[in-house]
Amino acid sequence: MTVVLGPDDAIDPGWAWAGSVAEVSDLVRAGLTVAVTLPEDATEAVATAAVFAWAGARVFRTTPETARDVRLAVEMTDSLAGRRPPALTRRGLA
Repeated sequence: MTVVLGPDDAIDPGWAWAGSVAEVSDLVRAGLTVAVTLPEDATEAVATAAVFAWAGARVFRTTPETARDVRLAVEMTDSLAGRRPPALTRRGLA
């Protein structure tokens, strides 16, 4: 389950906060739910969310303006990593 939070949304005290990909990987291996805070710039937030999602982060704190794009990036990353089915599959026949 992935959670995208706004800057003022409540947080669960059981989440482990991480600031780097190495921290995320270590905390995920320890079996914790990992949360990260994303940059305010939209492009940086989407790219950072994709990298952290690939490493296993499940909770993303971002601005309301970038929340939709962050969710799409995380869902795409989870599909590529094999953790969820793709939203749409097409079979290309040449």
